[in-house]
Amino acid sequence: MARYIFITGGVVSSLGKGLMAASLAALLQARGFKVRIRKFDPYLNVDPGTMSPYQHGEVYVTDDGAETDLDLGHYERFTGVSARQADNITSGRIYRDIIAKERRGDYLGATVQVIPHVTDAIKDFATAETDDLDFVLCEIGGTVGDIEGLPFIEALRQLRNELGREQTCFVHVTLVPYIAAAGELKTKPTQHSVRELTGLGIQPDILLCRCEHPLPEGERAKIALFCNVRKEAVIPALDASSIYAVPQQYHDEGLDAEVLHHFGMTGPAPAMARWDDVVDRYQNPEGEVTIGVVGKYVGLPDAYKSLNEALAHGGMANRVKVNVRWIDAELFEKDDAEIAARLEPLHGILVPGGFGVRGSEGKIASVRFARERRVPFFGICLGMQMACIEGARNTAGIAKASSTEFGETREPVVGIITEWMSAEGLQQRGADTDLGGTMRLGAYEAKLGANSHVSTIYGGATVISERHRHRYEVNGAYRHALEQGGLVFSGMSPDGLLPEIVERPDHPWFIGVQFHPELKSRPFEPHPLFSGFIAAAVKQARLV
Repeated sequence: MARYIFITGGVVSSLGKGLMAASLAALLQARGFKVRIRKFDPYLNVDPGTMSPYQHGEVYVTDDGAETDLDLGHYERFTGVSARQADNITSGRIYRDIIAKERRGDYLGATVQVIPHVTDAIKDFATAETDDLDFVLCEIGGTVGDIEGLPFIEALRQLRNELGREQTCFVHVTLVPYIAAAGELKTKPTQHSVRELTGLGIQPDILLCRCEHPLPEGERAKIALFCNVRKEAVIPALDASSIYAVPQQYHDEGLDAEVLHHFGMTGPAPAMARWDDVVDRYQNPEGEVTIGVVGKYVGLPDAYKSLNEALAHGGMANRVKVNVRWIDAELFEKDDAEIAARLEPLHGILVPGGFGVRGSEGKIASVRFARERRVPFFGICLGMQMACIEGARNTAGIAKASSTEFGETREPVVGIITEWMSAEGLQQRGADTDLGGTMRLGAYEAKLGANSHVSTIYGGATVISERHRHRYEVNGAYRHALEQGGLVFSGMSPDGLLPEIVERPDHPWFIGVQFHPELKSRPFEPHPLFSGFIAAAVKQARLV
């Protein structure tokens, strides 16, 4: 029988509900329970696929091709449980499906309303495919009181009535701010937030109180009294030295024990050895390297959340601290002196994924610098495409090489991908199709070249599976010219048509991949490409 833990947030946004859900799931998993985490997003977009990274952060892609909220990345990194399409739902997707049913006449003439039709759809999502699980954690996006979130809160209220308290638990994440002028923590915002939630029919069972200073016993007792919960159910949540220290911190404060108490359960103490090792590697490095990320959305670190974490994982694998220097690619559009000044101190250069022409010439210039100066280079998705365009222009003699994504070109080294094979069969797209959900999405296999650098990195593997999210592809017609210029195609799709990996054998570490390896990296299982990239950066640091 699955037990449901519903996680809401109050007072302000950005309190870390996703990290809290991931940490609690990791603790329950460490106690031997089988867990899955789901995310409810109240916005009207069908998914975040067409949203600007500045609006919503990165788009996290699952093996089955879902474009989802970045919190699902936290879920996977902390639990190792691969997320699915069924683990992220939005208001837009719910309303789209309901309206489609109404147009078909599925409701047999009934008036379609928020209650029961929308709330039933939310409940169906929460409870689907849960028979083999011990715990299902459901995070509700936004803040209690937001108008768009009300159908979700109502659906959860109904689930509590239908399943009973013995099968449902409400955890409310709230804020206890410190007022410097008064020199004290204030519990009133938490009281008001709980009152708002109670007014919507939900009495929280556990309060996770985010605070910058330790929560005194008096304030803890006060919150318990006014919010109608056990004192032990008021869990302080101070800022941690690292996100990977949060599970241990929450365990020390009794969060997982209180959840089990709520359900009348007992269990063994959590096995925290692997988390202890992760924290030790993160907090006690034996050196450090500096990696420059030359991108388009560097003003918002959440736009590259999984990338940032994967670099940290690569540092853990090599027991070094990774200092990430975010560099706006537009700075390099015309100024060669600026390129040298910013890139020379680096031990590795990474060009990540992205869309659009802005900053593209700066990314190409960064690739050239890495190639000529023999600095470890890692290109991901668009970064691989920029490596191919740079190689075409400067080592293959194709001066006008470009991408059709950036406009009309006589030398389309990169062009829109019009068809490819997937598990569902032949997929076909055109330049005028909808933008949402039409890219090459999800896990696809790639065949690695024998004796290639990437084959060695992957432990001698000949076939790998990685997650993709792209609309444009390196044009195979230019393969011979590029290889004549020293850029080897060391990974291809199983049918041999789509380039997946390029590398330069004459370079210390120069690899571009069409997929997104950062999406599969875990703190206790760093992705081999990031481990290898940071290892090369360590060697570079010794040379500088």
